[in-house]
Formats: sequence, C-alpha cells, structure tokens
Amino acid sequence: MRIPIQTAMTVLQLAGILSVSGADNAPHRSRRIRKGREIKIPDEQRLLRNLLYKYDTASRPVYNASHTVTVKYGLTLTQIADMDEVNQVLTTNVWLEQEWVDERLKWNPADYNNLVVMRMPCEKIWLPDIVLYNSADDYTAGYMQSKAMVDHNGTVFWPPPAKFRSSCKIDITFFPFDDQVCKMKFGSWAYDGFQLNMTSRNEKVDMSNYVFSGEWDLLSIDIVRNEKFYGCCPEPYPDVTFYLRIRRRTLYYLINVIFPCLWLSILSLLGFWLPPDSGEKITLGITVLLAFSVFMLLIAENMPATSDFVPLIGIYLTMTMAMTSLSIVLTVFVLQLHHASPNQKPVPEWVKRIVFGVLARITGMRGAITTTGPYHLHDDIVKDDVCLTTFLENDNNENATCNGGFQIQVDSVHHNNASQDRLNRTHSMRGSLRHLHNNHNSENKGMTYDKISKHLKLLVQKQDFEDQYLEIVNEWRLVACVIDRFLFWTFLLITTVSTLTILVIVPIVKNSSF
Repeated sequence: MRIPIQTAMTVLQLAGILSVSGADNAPHRSRRIRKGREIKIPDEQRLLRNLLYKYDTASRPVYNASHTVTVKYGLTLTQIADMDEVNQVLTTNVWLEQEWVDERLKWNPADYNNLVVMRMPCEKIWLPDIVLYNSADDYTAGYMQSKAMVDHNGTVFWPPPAKFRSSCKIDITFFPFDDQVCKMKFGSWAYDGFQLNMTSRNEKVDMSNYVFSGEWDLLSIDIVRNEKFYGCCPEPYPDVTFYLRIRRRTLYYLINVIFPCLWLSILSLLGFWLPPDSGEKITLGITVLLAFSVFMLLIAENMPATSDFVPLIGIYLTMTMAMTSLSIVLTVFVLQLHHASPNQKPVPEWVKRIVFGVLARITGMRGAITTTGPYHLHDDIVKDDVCLTTFLENDNNENATCNGGFQIQVDSVHHNNASQDRLNRTHSMRGSLRHLHNNHNSENKGMTYDKISKHLKLLVQKQDFEDQYLEIVNEWRLVACVIDRFLFWTFLLITTVSTLTILVIVPIVKNSSF
C-alpha cells in the first residue's frame, strides 16, 4: 500500500520539529544553538539543573519509603561565649557537621569533566530537621544558609556555623570553686527513629579552633547517643547529646571577693584588741558588718534565685557576718564590765575563780594578773587609821586604834605606795591634832578643834570610799580585759578553722572527686 506523498512529507516535518526541540531540551547537551551561534553551558550549571530537575525538598532522600536516612551529626566548638548563672543559660559558638546520603543527588563524574564534589544551595535540597532540644531561644532564626557539599555518590555534608543558647542546670554549691556539666541535646523534631537515624560523626569534638574563655576552663566533652520514647508516639526518637564539663576560673573571685572577706575577718578580730576607752570597738564592728552586707548583695546578683543550692561563699559570708554580729554583742558586754557604775558591786568570788583562774591561764594572762593585781584595796585598808573621836583619849598610846587595841602591822605583800602615802597623811594629821590638844583647855579654841575634827573625819571617810570604789573598778576592768582576750583567741580559732574548711579543704576534696 502506498502512502500519499503529502502525508509522508507532513510526518517528516513533525519528526524534524520534535528532534530539534528534544535536542534543545536534552539535559546532557553542553551546547545550544541560538540564532545561528553556539552557546556553552558550564558543567556545574548543567549538573545542578540535571540534579534538581523535579527535585522536591519536602520528601526524604530515599526512593524506598521503608529505608531509613542515617544522619551523622557532630560539631566543632569554637567558643564558650557566656554563662548566665542567673537565667541558667549557656551560650556557645559552634560549627555544625551534618552528613547523610541523598539517593537523588548522584551522577557520573565522567559526564561532567570529572566533577566529583558540587557546592549546592542548602535551601534547594532536603535538610534534616535537627534542632537543639534544650534551647533557651525560639526556633524562628534557624541556621545560616550556607552551601552544602554534595559528593558524586550522593553523600551530602552541610556545616553551618551557629550560636546556641542552651538551658543548663547550674549547681552553685561550691561557688566560686564550682564545676558545671551542661548538655546540648540534638535530635530530629518530626522524624522518628525508623525514618531518620542519628549517629555521632566523630568520637571526639574538634577543638582545633577553640578560643579559650577567661572565666571557664573546658575540662572535657563527651558524646552520647540516646534513644528515647515519648508519650505521643510509640516509635523511638534518637538523639546525640554533648556533655560539656567546665570549671570556673577562680583568680577573679579570689582577688575581688575571697581576699577582701579575709581582710574584713581580720579587722573584726582586731576589734578585740582595741582598748575599751578608745570608743571605737563598736564602730569598727558595725563597719565590718556593713562591708560584709555589701559583699552579700554583690554575690546575690550573680546567683540564680533558687533554694536547691546554697553557695559556699554565701555560707562563709553568712557565718562571718554572724560572728561579727556576735562580736559586737560581746563587745557591748565587755564595755559594760569595763565601765563600772558608782553602785557597782564587787566581783563575785565565782567570777574570780573562772576568769582569773581558768580563762587567764588559757589566754596566757596569768602572769600579768599576778604582777598587776587584782587591786585588793579593800583588804589593804591601813589598820592604823585613827578614830578622831577617841584620838585625844588614846593620844598617849601611839599604837592604839579606834577599837582600843594595838596597831596591826601592814603586810608588805598587800601594801602599795598608796598605803604608805596614807600612813604619812595619818601621822601628819596626828601631829596637827596633838598640837591642838595641847591648847584644848583654851575656851577660844575649843570650838575650832571640834569643827576641824569633824571635817578631817569626813575627808578620811571619803578617801576610804574612793579607795574601795577604785578597787571594784580595777577588778571589773581586769575581768573585762581577760574576757576580751579570751574572745579574741576564740574568734581567731573559729575564723581560721572555718576559712580553711570552706575555702581550702572543701574545694580540694571536690576537685579530687570530680
């Protein structure tokens, strides 16, 4: 059967048109003829056009839906930017490392002049929805849209830089000698473990580009892969968690917190050495107490408002403030003992036994008490004081006393210079009165003698009262001095033990067990 010539020509024209259009749209052609001239297409452009032809970024990069996409996840830590203890947020700068196989992004390098690796815009290919689970930021920012490196066998490597703010449980028990363990948990938000599996890309975190922090020392980073089941879904959800162990550098806090606290503690102890008559003992104690309060406020500003942990430095400052407050109270007590009132009673015997017998021996003041007193002026009252009312009758007897007996010799151990002066005054008065007695028969001088006798008697009684009061005052002052010295050594011992325990022993034990 013959085909009409017109029909055959029409078929040939249609075939020519289809062949020309197919040649223009063929993806493997590197040249295109336009208006009589030939245009060259770069290999990367041609490869990119061929790979992304009908590529859907919403579907997983596997042809078989039952297959699992394995994502190898890692990171390079570049800096610990900040640790916000108040809000319990750790800020880090990292370079992410994500690697997976995309079955749709494969080609033969020979067809593209041995092009093995292709840099492609990440927004044009499928990306895993891996997020930081314990992020303290919102999830609207995302990662930097850096290019992904695609190998000819379909391996995709996407390393975007990122800045993470992750929540971290801060343990301030040993502040400022504390160590913190912060975790960064990465995992897919939508895909379960049967659709997207996560593994660690490296055994260790790359630290070659790490910038050392002035506040924290990085001790170690551990990588742990976990699988967790959530209440929403029966499938497991894998994740890769990075545990950062960091230790606070203490030089700043030693200079600005610890050492000033030690100096203030020493100043509070020096308050016990100030003489009570200086009037500055309570002023010094209150000033030190206010300084400790300022340090407490400064530390509280940098600590989270939590009742789970109490910082070590807070315990030290609180204890030191309590000791300073107690020292002020005891200083008031010592000043009360030192400044005896006119109606003050003598020191009880049990107080003498405790203070002069026990506390003085403990503080090493036993020798000082033996040398200086106490001043037993009441027992040292001169026994040969004459009684003016019976002086005239006993004038012939030099050794007679007010009781009609003889003068008791003064023990050299108990008499002092004041007793000798008192004897001299007594003999002087006796000579004056004897002179008056020789003329007492004179009626004109009788009245004068009686008045002088009364006045002299009042003066002697006043002197006796003053001596007794001086004895009581000196005894109470000596008691106050011994108690003040005992309090100094007691507070010094407590301060030394507490400082060594809290600021030295506890941090050393903690570091050895961490």
